[in-house]
Amino acid sequence: MTTKISLFNHKGGVSKTTTAFNLGWMIASKGKRVLLVDCDPQCNLTGMVLGFKGITDLSAFYKTDAPRNIKDGLAPAFESQPTMITGVTCEPVPNQDNLFLLPGHIGIAEYEVTLGIAQELSGSLPTLRNLPGALNYMIDKTADKYSAEFVIIDMSPSLGPVNQNLLMISDFFIVPMNPDYFSAMAIDSLASVLPKWKSWALKAQQMSVLKEANYPFPKVQPKFLGTIIQKFRLRGQSPAKAFQDWISEIEKGVKERLIPALKGADMLLKGSDYSTAGFLPEQPLMQLSDFNGLIALSQKYQVPIYELTDKQLDQVGIVLATTKESMNRFKDLFSKGADRVIQMTGNARRN
Repeated sequence: MTTKISLFNHKGGVSKTTTAFNLGWMIASKGKRVLLVDCDPQCNLTGMVLGFKGITDLSAFYKTDAPRNIKDGLAPAFESQPTMITGVTCEPVPNQDNLFLLPGHIGIAEYEVTLGIAQELSGSLPTLRNLPGALNYMIDKTADKYSAEFVIIDMSPSLGPVNQNLLMISDFFIVPMNPDYFSAMAIDSLASVLPKWKSWALKAQQMSVLKEANYPFPKVQPKFLGTIIQKFRLRGQSPAKAFQDWISEIEKGVKERLIPALKGADMLLKGSDYSTAGFLPEQPLMQLSDFNGLIALSQKYQVPIYELTDKQLDQVGIVLATTKESMNRFKDLFSKGADRVIQMTGNARRN
C-alpha cells in the first residue's frame, strides 16, 4: 500500500522543495521505494532533480507523446479526452535507485479554476464529477507503476483548490516553517482552513456522484505528522537567541491553536504515535539550521546536501573539515526524521 505525504504551508519560502528532495532521498536510502511528486507550478523540484536551468530545458522535456508530467497525466480528466488516466512515465533520480520523480508543469495552474468550480459544486454537474478524484487516481496509478511505498508531494504556497485537493487525498502531512513572524502568523490561518478542508472532504466522500465517477474521490483521513523548522543560524550547537525565540513562539502557537483545531477535525495521530517516535506533536519533527553554501552545491550536482563529495565541495583543510562536520550533522537529522516518518506512518497504518 502506498503512503502519500504532503508537504504543505501556504507561507512561501519555507524550504518545502529542499525538504521533499532531501527527506525523500533519505527514506529511499533506507530501502523504501519513493515517488516525488512536483505539484508546484514553479517546478523547482523538477528543476532540482533533473538539473534544468531555464524554460528552454523544460519546454524541450515536455515535447513528448507519452504523459511525462503532472499536467499531461491529468489531461484525460481536465481536457475531456476520450481515454482514461494512466500512470505517468517518471524520471529515475540519478544515483538513487529507489527514488523517482513525477515532474511538474507550470500549466497545472490552468486547472486550478476548473477544479475549484468542481469542488464548490461538489460534483453536481456530470461534466465535472471526475475532477475531484483525478489527482488521487493519477498519483496512485503512477505509484503503482513504480511500486512506490511512499509518495512525497511538494505543494505550492497557496490555499487554492489544487492544494485543498492534494492535502485531502494525502494520508499524512508535514508543515515546514521558518522561525519568523510570518510562519507564526500562518499557524492561525492553518488552524482555520485545515478543518474546513476536512469538512469539505468528508462531504465529498459521501456524495454518490463522486463515488460513481470514473475517478472516485477517495476515503482518506489526513493525519498531521508534525512541523519541520528550518533556516536558522546556530550559536554553538543551538539556535541563536533571536531564532530560538521564534521557534518557541511557533511551538506555543502549534500547541495552543493548531493542535486543538486538528484534534477537533480528527487530523491527529494517537498520542502514542508521536511519543513512541520521541517527540510531542507540538514539537518539530525535524529542526534544521541554515544549509548556507551547501544548498547551491546540492542543486548544482543534483544530490542531497549530505551526499556531496569532497571533489564537489572543492575545499581543503579546516574549511573542508568544518563543512563535512556540518554535512554529517544534517545527515543524522534527516536520517532521524526519515526514521520517525517511517515509524509513525507504519504504526498509524497498522492501527
